[in-house]
Amino acid sequence: GIDVHVRWRPFQLDPTIPPAGMDRRQYMLGKFGSEERIREIHARIEPLGEAEGIHFAFGAIKVAANTLDAHRVIRWAGAAGEDVQNRLVRRLFQLNFEEGVNIGDHAVLATAAGEAGMDASVVETLLPTDADVEAVRNEIATASRMGITGVPCFLLEGKYAVMGAQDADTLADAIRQVAQAKARGELETAAG
Repeated sequence: GIDVHVRWRPFQLDPTIPPAGMDRRQYMLGKFGSEERIREIHARIEPLGEAEGIHFAFGAIKVAANTLDAHRVIRWAGAAGEDVQNRLVRRLFQLNFEEGVNIGDHAVLATAAGEAGMDASVVETLLPTDADVEAVRNEIATASRMGITGVPCFLLEGKYAVMGAQDADTLADAIRQVAQAKARGELETAAG
């Protein structure tokens, strides 16, 4: 088998969303122009999710969240270990996409952090501060400079990108190809 380690990195699709978030329907109409276009996008994504046990409930999402604070908590979860970070990210995805909960809300973030194995009281204390705001914004800027414009984006070996929502087989094939090339010594290094 292939040993895969996931490191979640921040990226904001729209950092101009106010910290409190905004009405998602109005936001989506402003971004995509029509209800029909929004339905087309959702119809393309929903079967990919269902195939992986993700039950998107786009109609339940009432707030387009500013995700900066969620990314800060994800960063802190990484310091607690890969398993904690993965549990937190999975929970935030569930809250947002399956339950329609505003993941920009500090109480929601602290509760999710606690559910993932973090100390929720520490998260509650840190969120109202500027702790790691600059670090997260710098990581987002780095991703933009690398040409990343959307999510999901998987960087394999820090260099080879798989962009957009892909089915699990496509992603697994990409990981396998990069791992095999690495084993043969055929990968260009990030410095090369």
